[in-house]
Amino acid sequence: MNGHTDFLYEAIKKSKRIANPGCYPTGFIGLTRPLVEAGIIPEGTPLTINAISGYSGGGKGLMEVFESGDSEPWGSYGFSLAHKHIPEMAKYSKLGKKPIFQPAVASFDQGMVVSVPLHYAWLKSGTKGKDIHEALAKYYEGSKFIEVMPAGEADIKDAGLLERGAFLRPDTLKNTNKMQLFVFYNDDEEQAVLCARLDNLGKGASGAAVQNLNLALGFEEDAGL
Repeated sequence: MNGHTDFLYEAIKKSKRIANPGCYPTGFIGLTRPLVEAGIIPEGTPLTINAISGYSGGGKGLMEVFESGDSEPWGSYGFSLAHKHIPEMAKYSKLGKKPIFQPAVASFDQGMVVSVPLHYAWLKSGTKGKDIHEALAKYYEGSKFIEVMPAGEADIKDAGLLERGAFLRPDTLKNTNKMQLFVFYNDDEEQAVLCARLDNLGKGASGAAVQNLNLALGFEEDAGL
């Protein structure tokens, strides 16, 4: 059983063999699956993912490189276009189409932002930015760990969620099992960018594992989290 708790809640409660989801897929699927199910993003839409993670996502080897002080400040990778997380993204987003995935790591230890750009021409006819935001907000209403943030850059900026009024910081949710979803949009240009912010070692790894363990053992979902 794949352990995407926020979509497979009841099934996970009945499972004894649960595969923890990847950190990048957690963000991508969290953004796109509700929109596919709502009919806003049609199945088969060829999406692109741009994502950045703290260097801890690369394991002990990469951590040693970055913490030695002899590393690049930022590095993009995955140029084979065959990253191990791509099949998971295609299947559990319900898109049924492998996205182009461009991950990167940088010189901070934990945290990540997963971004998905959208042209309105790809979406259900008549879709606007607020429609995307409302669909996500409705889907995650009552969620203990996933929060849909205010709609659009202006409201996000007013809420103090952008560093210096411009930058979406990746490490804000460090050491938590939380994930924040953002919808930036420009209706005049008919474009949107969806962003998921989470801790690659929290909601993207150990936090999700504890959440799944709790469900499988009949504990409160947020026990220990």
